[in-house]
Amino acid sequence: MTTTTSHIPEHVPESEGPDGGVAAARPARLIHTESTTEIPVHLLFREEPAASSSAPPAEVKLRPAVVGHRPPPEQAEQAEKSAKSAKDDRDTRDIGLRARPSAPGVDPEIAERPARVLPGIAGVLAGTFGAAGCAVTAWWSGVLPPLAVEALGVSAGTGGLGPAQWAAFAGAGALGLFGFGGLARGRTGRAWVLELFGRYRGTVRATGLLWVNPLLLRRRVDVRLRHWRGDPLPAADRGGVALRVAVLVVWRVRDTARATLGVEDHQGYLRACVEAALLRVPVAAPGAGRGAVQATQDALTRLVAADARPVGVEVCAVRPLRVEYAPEVAAAMHRRRVAALDARHRASVVGSVVDSVEDTVTRLTMRGLLDLDDYERRTLVKDLTVAFCAGRGDTGA
Repeated sequence: MTTTTSHIPEHVPESEGPDGGVAAARPARLIHTESTTEIPVHLLFREEPAASSSAPPAEVKLRPAVVGHRPPPEQAEQAEKSAKSAKDDRDTRDIGLRARPSAPGVDPEIAERPARVLPGIAGVLAGTFGAAGCAVTAWWSGVLPPLAVEALGVSAGTGGLGPAQWAAFAGAGALGLFGFGGLARGRTGRAWVLELFGRYRGTVRATGLLWVNPLLLRRRVDVRLRHWRGDPLPAADRGGVALRVAVLVVWRVRDTARATLGVEDHQGYLRACVEAALLRVPVAAPGAGRGAVQATQDALTRLVAADARPVGVEVCAVRPLRVEYAPEVAAAMHRRRVAALDARHRASVVGSVVDSVEDTVTRLTMRGLLDLDDYERRTLVKDLTVAFCAGRGDTGA
């Protein structure tokens, strides 16, 4: 028994045979290019196993078979290569993630942390014991000066300078130097950044007498609130007009490690940050209201604080102290103002001369002193205008 992979329409009869009967029906192909595949019958249907051999045969359940077309060899090879490539990429990514090192030997980001120090009394005691040890060793070896022996009221030692005495001298001297050499005085508003062979070891902010390891390099840092007032810097207002702005920056060192090891010149760095902020923020022009000035101050403070925070510097405020136009802009504005004043003055002079001429001609005509035609009137007006303008020019009015 065979079947086809395509759906077969209902059977249509063929033409009648010579005996008048109807021949066996066969399926008619609607698509001449369709292909058929022979499939064994046992793959089309599956029987449920019987409970026992004596039981009646179970009902056979028919299930349709799902038949898939096999792609051409070229497409199958290409799909196999694509799947293999995707698997290799996935495996490579997984291996990369698993093999990525955790960097255990890399130092974390530099940040301030407290250093290990001892009270100053520990250094004083260590130094005292070291000095006393040196004195006892000197008496033991017999090198103590006679005056000191007489003052102490003891007999001079007779041990001599042997290996034991030298070892005792070295130990006591090292203890004394180590104790007295590590004494330091902490002050309010000052801190020490400690380094050992170029590596940051901590910050000391404590006050009073302290003992710090004398092998550590100490860098004093001022952590008090400070002010910096710079020279006028270039800026611009909302209209793009060039300005010169002098600002006051209120700042202090917040993270001593970053501030000391991250930047060398704090004021130079703040100047660069202020210059960058002035290029991004439009400054309120001279004569602007209080609200515009406050908005400019807030914007400058926010930008400069964001730029200075990574290096451990805290910016409290950036206040514009003096805002003036650039020299070239000021010169152009001065010339424009002078020209406007001159034009206004000329307009006022011409208006006053015209009023004076009109008043004079009107009075002469109304009183009957002159009987003028149009040509004579125009001539008189011109002569009076020239005379009045010349008179005002001579008097400087």
